[in-house]
Amino acid sequence: MPRTTPPASRPARSSRPAKKGRLRIDLALQGGGSHGAFTWGVLDRLLEDERLEIAGISGASAGAMNAVALAAGLMEGGREGARVALRRFWTRVADASPFNRLDDGPLGAIFGPNNPWIKPWIAPLQQFGQYLGSQLSPYQLNPLNLNPLRDILAHTVDFEAVRACDRTQLFIAATQVATGELRIFRQGELTADMVLASASLPLLFQAVEIEGQAYWDGGYAGNPVLMPLIGETDADDLLLVQINPRERTELPTQASDILERINEITFNASLLKELRSIALLRQLIADEDRPAHHYRNPLFGRVEALRLHLIDGGTLLAPLGAGSKTQTSASFLNELHDMGYAAADQWWHRHRRDIGVRTSHEIEHMLTPKRP
Repeated sequence: MPRTTPPASRPARSSRPAKKGRLRIDLALQGGGSHGAFTWGVLDRLLEDERLEIAGISGASAGAMNAVALAAGLMEGGREGARVALRRFWTRVADASPFNRLDDGPLGAIFGPNNPWIKPWIAPLQQFGQYLGSQLSPYQLNPLNLNPLRDILAHTVDFEAVRACDRTQLFIAATQVATGELRIFRQGELTADMVLASASLPLLFQAVEIEGQAYWDGGYAGNPVLMPLIGETDADDLLLVQINPRERTELPTQASDILERINEITFNASLLKELRSIALLRQLIADEDRPAHHYRNPLFGRVEALRLHLIDGGTLLAPLGAGSKTQTSASFLNELHDMGYAAADQWWHRHRRDIGVRTSHEIEHMLTPKRP
């Protein structure tokens, strides 16, 4: 399997120029299980507008799945091909759901997950599954290492097209088990195993081995990672699509709620740390009162020029609960898609004039502790 290109030999930034009248933007896509279908809806809406060009995509877990599906689709048929590829991927995810046939069949009203008599049993079953997973590892529960995502990727994503894609750049995050360090897989080396590694939750799937190293979900170390987009593409606008709630108003007191909140905090921690680092660097540059290009490190200039934007899906998805991240019925995924599409449409109409001009999501406030 090909190795990562040494950092010294990588180009500092993409040299692909923007077409006249186009707006180039980077996308940073968070992971979050089936809630990644919200991001599918966001991408579906953004791809509709030919004024936008996607310079680079950073993704972890479900964000990585969306990224490779989009890149493969761009090579197959441009923007419309990308939309088709994304729908094909998520339709395949729904096909693997035990509730999929119930959703559309005549028994759906009786046995489907939306039946009011069935709904009260879904949460206890999920809690039992979480308990079982906490007692038995994937190596015990799944000794054959069966992973439905492997087949879904094989049937929906052409990785030769992904590696050859010249329409965008991809940066896929995974977490090295032995060290806990971030590993970024870049487009020219991407394989299905690398994307599976990015989505390998330790209590659900066995670690994915790549080049003799075991990897877990990228959400622990970079969810998503931002610096490669800032340093290696030519876009100065970065749109973050966040799907993990940053805040909860109620104190969790039940064991399952506590565990869910711990997971939400964990999967936002790396992103918040990186955003604070960017905010601190920008403040230091401002305090020095000299242009960033005077610094020896060229990344300073890239950080100073960055215009950050946000689609906050976490706030919209919070009422669904973290347990819903394992729901993959067609009706639920389509509902999430529609939520993401509407959120992106609202964001585009509100902030399209900010692209190429100004930041629409300020992060400097992150340097000041929030008081109750």
